[in-house]
Amino acid sequence: MNYDLVLRNGRVIDPSQGIDRVVDVAFADGRVAAIGERLEAGAAEVRDVSGRIVTPGLIDLHTHVYWGGTSLGVDAEAYARRSAVTTCVDTGSAGPGNFAGFRRHVIERSAVRILPYLHVSFAGIYGFSNRVMVGEGHDIRLLAARDCLDVVEANRDLIVGIKVRLGRNASGAAGIVPLDVAEQVADQTNLPLMVHIDEPPPSYEAVLERLRPGDVLTHAFRPFPNAPVDGRGKVKPAVLAARQRGVLFDIGHGMGSFSWKTARAMMGEGFAPDTISSDVHALCINGPAFDQVTTLSKFLVLGMRLSDVIAASTVNAAAALKRPDLGSLKPGSIGDASILSLDEGRFPLEDVLGEVVTAGERLNARGVVIAGRWWPPEDKAALR
Repeated sequence: MNYDLVLRNGRVIDPSQGIDRVVDVAFADGRVAAIGERLEAGAAEVRDVSGRIVTPGLIDLHTHVYWGGTSLGVDAEAYARRSAVTTCVDTGSAGPGNFAGFRRHVIERSAVRILPYLHVSFAGIYGFSNRVMVGEGHDIRLLAARDCLDVVEANRDLIVGIKVRLGRNASGAAGIVPLDVAEQVADQTNLPLMVHIDEPPPSYEAVLERLRPGDVLTHAFRPFPNAPVDGRGKVKPAVLAARQRGVLFDIGHGMGSFSWKTARAMMGEGFAPDTISSDVHALCINGPAFDQVTTLSKFLVLGMRLSDVIAASTVNAAAALKRPDLGSLKPGSIGDASILSLDEGRFPLEDVLGEVVTAGERLNARGVVIAGRWWPPEDKAALR
C-alpha cells in the first residue's frame, strides 16, 4: 500500500487497542493505514519520532474556541500547536443566535476539528471577560428551546450536544431553571447534555439527580462549595449513584474548577474522571489551566497510569461524543495523532486556588498529525 506519512519508532500508546509499545504508524488518504514494526515507507514522508510518545489525536472535551465571536474564545489552531490537540470540543460558546457565524467564520476555516455543544442560551456565553462577567443563565428570557431545535436540525453534521451552565455565577437567581429547558431540548434532539456547575445554588447533588446516562457533568473535581466530596473527604452518595447509572464526569479545569484537595480526595476514593479536559479560554490559557497537556500532567501526579490519562483524552472522550472513528489508531480510523514527550524535572503545577504541586514529570506537545498529514506541514522543529 502507498502511504502518505509514516511515524517511525515512536512509543505508541493507544488504549482503544491496549497498545503500549515501540512501533510504526502509517497514514493514507486521511486515515490510519497500518501499525507495525519496520513498515515499508516507499515514497511516504517519514518522521522519526524515536523517544516520543505517539497517541491517537488528543480530544479536549471542554474548550472555548469561538475566537473573535466571543470574548472568551481562543484560536483553535494556535491551541492545537501548543497542546497537540486535534479535536477541540467547544462547549457552548455559541447559542442558536450566533451559531451560524461560529460555523462559517471559525469551524469551517479551521484545520483543527471543532465539534460544538450548542448553548441553550440564545447568545451563548456572551458576557465573560476581565471587566464584564454576566452569567447567561440569569435571564430566562434568553433560554431558546425552539431556536435550539432549529439550529440542531440544520447542523446535525456538527453539533454533538446541548450545553447549559448552572450555579450562582452562571444562572444566579434562575437557579436550576435553565436545566429544565436544556433537558427538553436534549430530549427532543436526542443529544447528550453537558452541564457546568459552579457555586450553589443549585447544589451539586440537585444537578446530578437530573442527569441521564451519557450526559456529562463538567467541572467534576471543583473546590468547595459544590465539591463532589463531603467535609470528611468522602465521595458524596449522589456522585456514586450518578456514575452507576451512566453519567460521565469531566474535569473542565478552567479558571475556577480544579482543586488539588478535591482531586486527592476523589482519587484516594478510587473515583477517577471519565474524561480530562482543560476548559481553555481567554482567562485561563495563561494560567492556571494553560492547556490540555498541562491538565493531563496533573493526573500523573495524582497517580493515574499514563495509559489511563491518555484514555481520558482519546477513547473515553470519543465515546462521550459517540464518535468511534476518533480517539483510536485502529486502521481505518480518522488519521489524527498526537506526538508527546514525557519529560523529567521539577514542574510547578497550580490549581485554581493557588496551591502548587511540584511534579517530577510532565507531558509536553511535540507534534500533530491531522487527517494523515503532519500539521502544519512546514513545522520541521517540533521534534527537537
